[in-house]
Amino acid sequence: MESLLNSTAGPPFPADLLNGSSDCPGWPPVPQSTLIPALYGVICLVGIVGNALAVYVLAQDGRARQTVANTFMLNLCVSDLLLLLSLPLWAVYYALGFHWPFGRLACKLCGAVLHLNLYASIFFIVCMSVDRYLAIVHPLRSQSCRDPRRAKVTCGVVWGLAWLCTTPTLVLRDTSHYETLGVEVCAMFYPHENWYQGLAWMKIALAFLLPLVALSSCYCVIGRHLLAGAGRGARLGGPPGPPDSQQGHGKSERPPGASVEAERGAHAAGSRRGRSLEGGGLERVLWTVAAVVLAFFLCWFPFHCLTLLELLRSHGVLRGCLLDWCVHNLTALALCLGFSNSAVNPVLYCFIGNHFRGRLGALCKGLCACLSPRGELGDQKRGSFSTRLSSFSRKLSDLKDLALVEAPGIH
Repeated sequence: MESLLNSTAGPPFPADLLNGSSDCPGWPPVPQSTLIPALYGVICLVGIVGNALAVYVLAQDGRARQTVANTFMLNLCVSDLLLLLSLPLWAVYYALGFHWPFGRLACKLCGAVLHLNLYASIFFIVCMSVDRYLAIVHPLRSQSCRDPRRAKVTCGVVWGLAWLCTTPTLVLRDTSHYETLGVEVCAMFYPHENWYQGLAWMKIALAFLLPLVALSSCYCVIGRHLLAGAGRGARLGGPPGPPDSQQGHGKSERPPGASVEAERGAHAAGSRRGRSLEGGGLERVLWTVAAVVLAFFLCWFPFHCLTLLELLRSHGVLRGCLLDWCVHNLTALALCLGFSNSAVNPVLYCFIGNHFRGRLGALCKGLCACLSPRGELGDQKRGSFSTRLSSFSRKLSDLKDLALVEAPGIH
């Protein structure tokens, strides 16, 4: 006998939503058939515009300007776009009272896309965080491993792992006619309750807890490293020196095999980074770093918290009307908040950066430059027509004056 336990595996199962508050009189249900489609529409519009613009700008870079960070960023934007393009179908699903009119194949694919983004996006965010850690804390030692070709291989591994985690959803999600409500639902059908519990724990661990630990660790070390460099520069009366330099005995430690030129380059890079982090630069970097972790936590913590509460409820550990109402009514809203992270990502990783904004401005100027010759050509045509008309008017006036002078008998 298959069980329908779907409230934290995607869009909730309608029977739970419509009948969940019947045991708790006085707890009104959330109007999800109107609220959720509106929220999905806003997230879809803002997210598609931001991610599409980010993909366009990143794709314009030639091979010479491809970096590890841009490779991860481009794949993250593609993952978010896949999710955002599926949201209109789920909005229709809610608006029709949990009726899926798009068929069995679309149900499986859209459910798989949700989980694919759930895993792929956070995996790419972790990869970008590790890359930033290596670039800031170990700039010289990480030059060999921070290669765009290796980054592309890493992206392939991330997509493979995300698809592997998504396979159960692709297999178990299906359509079924729900006679009580007269709708065709798109839900998860688990062969046994252990399947539901195992996949839910996997989702909490791989898509939230472990990535949160990795993000927090990377950015704590980055923040401590930047603050230590700023303090060392302040004590020396100048910009912070290279991360691996030792100022005490006038000697610098360099890894075996590193040339003097490479060491000088690292010192110069450290000095430039120190000057760039003077004043408000350091504070701006730290705030950006904090915003990355905070945005991920705020967007996905409510959803995974409700997933955990439902697991505890299924084990009989927690009970009560308030718990039932929260799981039945707030899961879909928490999922909306998690999806909004796909709209926030391009702002945090692309548009805040000066380099990205500079490239975006250059593309806009190039577009304006392409459009301006057409406008100038039209102005030239209009000006040429006006000049010819004015010349023709002057000639006509001269002919009239000549006719008046030469015509006999006119006084």
